[in-house]
Amino acid sequence: MALTLPPLEPWARPRDAFRQLLAGATARMCLPVALVVGTLLSLVNQSDVVVAGMADGVVAAKVAANYAIPFLTSSVGALLAVRTRGTSDG
Repeated sequence: MALTLPPLEPWARPRDAFRQLLAGATARMCLPVALVVGTLLSLVNQSDVVVAGMADGVVAAKVAANYAIPFLTSSVGALLAVRTRGTSDG
């Protein structure tokens, strides 16, 4: 069974890509990546602190970054795949 992903709109201006990102256009394909990668990074890098009961705000911020960075990275990659070049007449 093939996975069908929602098409992203081609864009030429960064604000158009940013609009798609904020509208959640990349979420369906990039959230699973972020969940897997973020979980693995958190287990590898923070599990000892969490298990020891010494997690604090700094650790929570690191865990949040473990999910946010893969989401943003895969979103940027998906958006760059549909980038178009602007015309030279404007």
